[in-house]
Order: sequence, then structure tokens, then C-alpha cells
Amino acid sequence: MELTQLSCEEFLSQLASKAPAPGGGGAAALVGAAGAALGNMVGSLTTGKKKYAAVEADIQALNARAEALRRRLEALVQADAAAFAPLAAAYGLPKETPEQQAHKAAVLAEALDGACAVPLDIMDACCEGIRLAADYAAKGSVLAVSDAGCAALFCKAALQAAGLNVAINTKLMTDRPHAAGLDEKAARMLAEYVPLADEVYQSVASRLRV
Repeated sequence: MELTQLSCEEFLSQLASKAPAPGGGGAAALVGAAGAALGNMVGSLTTGKKKYAAVEADIQALNARAEALRRRLEALVQADAAAFAPLAAAYGLPKETPEQQAHKAAVLAEALDGACAVPLDIMDACCEGIRLAADYAAKGSVLAVSDAGCAALFCKAALQAAGLNVAINTKLMTDRPHAAGLDEKAARMLAEYVPLADEVYQSVASRLRV
């Protein structure tokens, strides 16, 4: 059964166990999906309201993006688990002879690259989630503005968590220039979108203070 088809209780139980998946990457994708869903909820509570008729088309477009993003992140929960399997297998390869050592190194390099690809994709998706949250906070129903703030925070946490999953894999790469390129890609997303998520949170928090 796919991980996203588990009940919340079953998913968390498996996450807490020593099972190889889900792990931090899959959990990050799920948290990001929750953030996208929260943004979508703000939009759902805004559409059709006379007070927001001027932004109806904008909200409808945001809702379509948010739904697609949630489904993308749901798929990445499973993709992260699938990417870990080759890595676990690579670590178990024999390395007693020079030939075996060379083979293991090549397989491990490919597996590490694959293990980085998914969290980088999760990070990219979470950046989109933060952008959506900013738009929902600006245009959505004031009655749900706190949920837009929560959406930004969920996507920020997922972004940072996925970044850690990139870093733990690049640290093990023998091709250091390639690893540095992946680290730089992750760093750029963090540098741009963590502050944006914080801005959304601060804006929402200031609107809720009496």
C-alpha cells in the first residue's frame, strides 16, 4: 500500500518505527502537502463570496495551483521512500575486492544522486507552497488569514527539513564539485523562501493582534 493511503495513525506509527520508510523526506513532503491544502482551504472559503468578487478569478487560479501542488507533494511522499531503497541496497554491496569496491562506489554514487533528487523536488514544491500562501494571505478571506499563515509555516518547515535530507546525502558524495552544486541549489531556495515565509507569518500575526 502506498504511504499516503495509510491512515494518519498508521503513517505515524510507521514513521516512529525502525522501518526504512517513511523518513524525514517523506514526512517533509507530507507536511508540505498539508501546507498546500491549508492554502487551498483559504481559497475554498473565499470563492463565491460577494466581498471578494474582485479577486474571484485570482483565487480560482490559486486553488487550481494549490490542488496540483498538494497532489505533487503527496506523490513525493512515496517517491522519497522509493529513492531510499537503492541507497540502502548500495550500502549492503560487498567491497572485498577492488572490482567490488569500484562497483559499490559507482552504484552508491548513483543512489546518492537519486536520494538527493527527491528532497530537492520537495524543496521546489514547498517554495511554490510559500508563494501560494503569500497570495492567499493577501487576497483570501480575512476569516481564514490565520490558515494562510499556517500554510506558510508548514511549507517553510517542510522546505528546511527537505534541505537537511539533501545535505545528509551530499555529505557522502565523493564527487565534491557535484555535491557542492546540489548544496548550492538547496541553499538558494532556503535563502529566498525562508524569509518570504517569515514575512507572511509576521504579516498575518500583525493583522491578528488587537
